[in-house]
Amino acid sequence: MAITSHQIDLWLASPSENQTLEFKEAKTQFDNKKLYEYCVALANEGGGHLLLGVTDKRPRNVVGTLAFNDLVAMTAKLFEAVGFRVDIEEVRHPDGRVVVFHIPSRPRGTAYHLNGKYLMRSGEALVPMSEDRLRSIFAEGGPDWSEEYSKTGLDGQEVVDLLDTQAFFELMRQPYPTDRAGVLNALANVRLIDQENGAFSIRRIGALLLAKRLPDFDDLARKALRLVVYNGNSKLDTKLDETVAKGYAVGFQETIRFIMGQLPQNERIVDALRKEVTLVPEAAIREVVANAMIHQDFSAKGASIMVEVYASRVEISNPGQPLVPVERFIDGYESRNESVARMMRRMHICEEKSSGIDRVVQTAEVYQLPAPVFRADFRRTNVVIFGPRSFEEMDRDDRVRACYQHCSLKWVMSEHMTNQTLRERFSLPEAKAATVSQVLSAALEAGVIKLDETSKGSRKFARYLPFWA
Repeated sequence: MAITSHQIDLWLASPSENQTLEFKEAKTQFDNKKLYEYCVALANEGGGHLLLGVTDKRPRNVVGTLAFNDLVAMTAKLFEAVGFRVDIEEVRHPDGRVVVFHIPSRPRGTAYHLNGKYLMRSGEALVPMSEDRLRSIFAEGGPDWSEEYSKTGLDGQEVVDLLDTQAFFELMRQPYPTDRAGVLNALANVRLIDQENGAFSIRRIGALLLAKRLPDFDDLARKALRLVVYNGNSKLDTKLDETVAKGYAVGFQETIRFIMGQLPQNERIVDALRKEVTLVPEAAIREVVANAMIHQDFSAKGASIMVEVYASRVEISNPGQPLVPVERFIDGYESRNESVARMMRRMHICEEKSSGIDRVVQTAEVYQLPAPVFRADFRRTNVVIFGPRSFEEMDRDDRVRACYQHCSLKWVMSEHMTNQTLRERFSLPEAKAATVSQVLSAALEAGVIKLDETSKGSRKFARYLPFWA
């Protein structure tokens, strides 16, 4: 263990209070109950360190703490309160005394609680774990839903009849084998099917991604994507309600084309010419649909991915509340179905971890669209992509949301948001700097961004950070 002053300085320079570090000033004392809660929350997030005697706002400084002088007694109290051992260490830093709590990770398949409250962090707050997150933790160590069999006792021809093997090899960018045995061996090598005693079994992941028709698999029929198109901006008048039967991977391109074909057309002036463009860009639809396929809760019964097209927006939702808080979608990543995600990356349906939402936000900026909405609804995750709307047509919430997402996007790109970058995001001239300053003030007031205290000079040249940085 033996934490040094140098290690404290390295932690102070950490870009954010992340999944492993939490800083608290606690100059004179720190509430015992709050300490227990942070220990439980950090353990549930994989373990980490809680430091007392350090300012929690950047730039962080050691200020020293008088809290918890009897570390042996506090260690015993902590164990009695939370039920697991937390080691405590005192570090004599040149700028003051720092108390470090070494918090272990929860065991696999187990979530810690304090008096029945399962806690995790969301930004600077401690919040109860969602039902989906708890279910995901408790399912650890058990069989992966996607790895279980959907059909068993098949011969080779039945496998080829049920799965679109031609599309599989095209997606994998591999030549099609010269015989059926080569096809079946390739599917078995990536664990989409298995062979035992001369009979074949199709794993759910194989059927989910490659099925010619998902309804041919009884346990997957309700996992097919459903597209609903409405006349207008409410659900009162349905124009189209159709289910996409193909597997997610082999039918992905066709599914995106189908969705894009149902989007309203808007007229825009491009290079002095009138041009018909779709309500929202295809790049945004692709990323959100792929994310919905990968991050859905497959254990949810009778629930499917929904794409709902309205006159002025597209809503894409999937079963299951998100594992990552919606306000951290841009910088955070935790896959509920890593085997599905990994296979879809190999098939070039999606790319690197967490980059999809970044691309959705960036696409909205490039096309000067309102910032998308990421929402955790009842047992569903919902993403709303809006059609064109001018800055003047955006309300306060639209502008603040765009400001926060722009700030977060800049952060993950190792850049900073300024008045100028936000003006460019809204496509406003320099004469509108005061108007943009009002948006920045509203975002600061809402607590979604904060001033970068390392930046100097007037507000015109100030830099801003997302609230969690």
